[in-house]
Amino acid sequence: MKEENDLQKVKFAFIGSGTMAEAMISALLRMNIAKPENIHAAGPRFERGMELQSIHGIVPFTENSKAASDADIIILSIKPQKLNSVLNTLEGSIKPTALIITIVAGATIKKIRSGLAHDSIVRAMPNTPAQIGAGITVWTASESVSTEQLDQTRKILSALGEEIFLEEEANLDMATALSGTGPAYVYLFMEALIDSGVHLGFSRRIAEQLVIKTIQGSIEFYTKSDLHLSALRNAVTSPGGTSAEALYFLDKAGFRTAISRAVWAAYERTLELGSDNPNNTHQIHN
Repeated sequence: MKEENDLQKVKFAFIGSGTMAEAMISALLRMNIAKPENIHAAGPRFERGMELQSIHGIVPFTENSKAASDADIIILSIKPQKLNSVLNTLEGSIKPTALIITIVAGATIKKIRSGLAHDSIVRAMPNTPAQIGAGITVWTASESVSTEQLDQTRKILSALGEEIFLEEEANLDMATALSGTGPAYVYLFMEALIDSGVHLGFSRRIAEQLVIKTIQGSIEFYTKSDLHLSALRNAVTSPGGTSAEALYFLDKAGFRTAISRAVWAAYERTLELGSDNPNNTHQIHN
């Protein structure tokens, strides 16, 4: 019999029932942190709620206020563009003692506090590997969050992988651009390498196998090494060799600059999404 923990008596409400919400629900249940009957999930699509109920045994809702009314911990897991309208549906429905955890990109603690007239707020930014418990989440909290609520948050986020608490909320916008968006950069890089292998003449299956194992092995080697990344790179870059030639062309093509500018663009977009009037269109800077 599994040992009961303090969070198993807590009532959760997920406002938004998309991919990240399901990842968190799955992690809470897999790690025996919460009980399915104590998890509410609200979303506009009735079919999605029934799907989550069928898979995880949670309680679905289509009205945000009803899902949140008796919750001890409320997780905002919606798109930034929907935040203002969702906050309007929740105002006045939240218990004074409840903890709000927001994973909405760009949404500041100040904005959530103003929209809900509520002070106990945690802002967190997980990334998609959280779906398999291999993510990393950067988070911070308002001054009103109690020691008990901080401990509860750590347990919840640890179920998704590693967690890092940072005092400065501005770091959350940076983390969104670096680690939150990071998997997209990695997948694009992998896709480009695989396509290059196919262009050379490999089958796609072989090219994928070569690229995946190369990246996995490189990361594992780095984590077990005391060497700096540049030293590891230099170790496989013989003068006049194939690596030297390839790296020359990457530098010539502005590889490092492109990565840096991409991360900066993601950071700027995060700030835009956190503004009072986020929209789906924005200027692309040259």
